[in-house]
Amino acid sequence: MKLSAFGRKFTADAGITSLMDDLGNAMASGDDLIMMGGGNPGHIPEVHQRVREILADIGGSDEGLRRLVGIYDPPQGEKQFIAALAAMLNREYGWGLTPDNIALTNGSQAAFFMLFNMFGGDYGNGQRKHILLPLAPEYIGYADTGIEPDLFRAVQPEISFTDAHEFKYRVDFDAVEVTGETGAICVSRPTNPTGNVVTDDELARLATLAREHDIPLIVDGAYGTPFPNLLFVDARPSWDEQMILCLSLSKLGLPAVRTGIVIASAPVIRALSGINAIMNLATGSFGAMLAEPLVRSGEILSLSRNVVCPFYQAKMQRAVAVFHDAMADADCRWYIHKPEGAMFLWLWFPGLPISSLELYQRLKARGVLVVSGHYFFPGLPEDGWRHRHECLRVTYSQDDERVAEGLRVIADEVKAVWAEAR
Repeated sequence: MKLSAFGRKFTADAGITSLMDDLGNAMASGDDLIMMGGGNPGHIPEVHQRVREILADIGGSDEGLRRLVGIYDPPQGEKQFIAALAAMLNREYGWGLTPDNIALTNGSQAAFFMLFNMFGGDYGNGQRKHILLPLAPEYIGYADTGIEPDLFRAVQPEISFTDAHEFKYRVDFDAVEVTGETGAICVSRPTNPTGNVVTDDELARLATLAREHDIPLIVDGAYGTPFPNLLFVDARPSWDEQMILCLSLSKLGLPAVRTGIVIASAPVIRALSGINAIMNLATGSFGAMLAEPLVRSGEILSLSRNVVCPFYQAKMQRAVAVFHDAMADADCRWYIHKPEGAMFLWLWFPGLPISSLELYQRLKARGVLVVSGHYFFPGLPEDGWRHRHECLRVTYSQDDERVAEGLRVIADEVKAVWAEAR
C-alpha cells in the first residue's frame, strides 16, 4: 500500500497510539492487569445518578429523543447547550461571551488537532510557525497532532524541591522565547502528566506574552477550571479574546460521549466550525444534551467542586501515602511531583539505571500498566536531558486497592533495578 506524506505521518508509531492500543488490548485480553496507564476517569456514583436521571428525561420526551439522535447539529455544535454555557459563564465570571464564542468538537483531541494546525505549520512564502509549549513535560496526545513535522518547541522547566520526596516544575521565563516563528502558546492546566498547576501569575505572564506578539494562548483545561475542577490548589478561571480555553466533559465522568468545548474569539470559532463541517459534518449531540441541564442550572460547577474534586483529592492522598510507605526502605533517590490536580502521580527516579521505557516493560510483565515518561516531552530534543527517561506517569483514578497494589509493585521493581545495578 502506497501512502501520501499525510498517510505515512498518521499511520506511524506514536505515543498516544501505543498508549490506547495497550489499554484496549489489556481490557480485551481478560488478563488480570492493574490499569494505571490511561486517563480513564473513575466511576463516581453521584455523577452516574445524575446522568441516569437526565437520560430518563430525554428518553421520555419525543422532542428530546429527536434532538439526541434524529437531527444534525450545526458544525459549531448543539445550540441550546452553547447558549446555556455562555449564559452560565457570564453569570459566574463576567466574561461577556456570546454563543459566537463557543464551539464543540468530537473530543478535545480533535480540537487540538484543528487548533495546532490552524496556528502552526506552513503559512506560505516559506514561512513556518511552531506551537510553543512553555512548560515541559506536556500531554502525550499533543506530540503527533501536527500535519507537518517539528510542530512544537518546548521549554525545559525549572525544578524546585518542595519536600523530602516532592518537587515541582515551574515555567522558566528566562528561557521562554516568543519569536516571529511562534504561531501560538499552549499550556495545560492542570498538566497531564504531572498534575502541575500553572499559577495565576504564570498564566498572566504567558497571556501578556501572547498579547504582545498578537498570538493566541491556548489553555487546555480538560482537568481544570471551571469544570471538572480537578484542582487541589487555588486557581482562578480566566478567559479573554487572546485566549483559547479548551474544556471537556470527559473527566467529569463522561469520556465516551467525546465532547470537547472551545471558548475563543468569534473568528477562531468560525474557523473551527468550518473545519468541523469538512471533517465531521456536525458534532455529536449526546454529551451536550446530557450536560445541558447541569450547565443551565449551574449544577455542573457545584458537582465539580463538591463531588468530583474531593473524590480525586482523596484518592490522590491515599495513593501518595501508599507510595511513601512502599518506598520507605528504598536505597535510592525518588520524588513525586507535587500533586496539585488532575488524576496522576508523576514519579521521578534520578539516576535510574535503566530507561523509563525499560521500567515500563518490566512492570507490564508483572501485570501493572503505567506510561513511560519519555513520551511527554514533545518539542524537546530526543537526547540531552536524562530526566525524561527517569519518570513514570501513574493514574490513581481506579479502584483504591488495585492502585495500592500497583504502586507497591512499582516500588518493588524500582528497588530491584537498583539492587541489580549495584
